[in-house]
Amino acid sequence: MSDLVKLRKYVATVEETRHDGGPVLPRPVTKAVVGGVIANPYAGRHVEDIQPMMKALEPLAVDLTERVMKLLGAKGSELEAYGKGAIVGLAGELEHAALWHQPSGFGIRHAIHQSKGGGAKSIVPSTVKVAAAGARIDIPLHHVTAAYVRSHFDAIEFCVPDGPKPDEIVFIVAASIGGRPYARVGGLTPAEIKLGDGQR
Repeated sequence: MSDLVKLRKYVATVEETRHDGGPVLPRPVTKAVVGGVIANPYAGRHVEDIQPMMKALEPLAVDLTERVMKLLGAKGSELEAYGKGAIVGLAGELEHAALWHQPSGFGIRHAIHQSKGGGAKSIVPSTVKVAAAGARIDIPLHHVTAAYVRSHFDAIEFCVPDGPKPDEIVFIVAASIGGRPYARVGGLTPAEIKLGDGQR
C-alpha cells in the first residue's frame, strides 16, 4: 500500500441468521463486515489538499472487499447487498471520512468484478462519523444491482474496541448474502430490476 496508508489492524464480524423468530430459513442470511484501522496522516492539523490520499486508499478498498468475500465464502456474483463506512478519530475531521467515498466505490466494484462479479450497479450506501475509540457504527446495506430493492434494506453494526485512536481512521466494507429474513413489505424485487431502479 501507499506510504499514506499505514495499517495497524483488521477487525471483522460475521453474522449468520438461521431464523428471526419465524420458521427456519431455507438458506441462512449471512452478513460480514471488515474494517481497516489506519493512521490518519492529516490528524491534528488542517490540510487543504487531502485528495492525494483518495487514490492511495483504492488498494485498501479492494483488500477489505476481498476479505469480506472470504468471510462469506462467496464470489462477487453471490453478493446481494453491500455498504461502507468510516470512523475518524477525534484528532481528525469529518472530511477525512469523505476521502473513502470514491476509492471505496471503485475498490468494492473492482474486487467484485475480479471475483467473477455480479452487477454491482447500485450506489454503495455509506455512513461516517467522528468518534472516540470503541464507537459503534451501523453500516447500511442495500441491493448491489438496484438501490430500490426494499427486501435488502438492512445494516450491520461494527466496532473496533481500541480504535480509532485520536490520530487514526477506520475504513469499513460490508456485504451480505440474502436480504432481511421473511421480507414481506412489498416493493421492487430482484427479479423486477430494470435500468433506473436506483442504479449508478
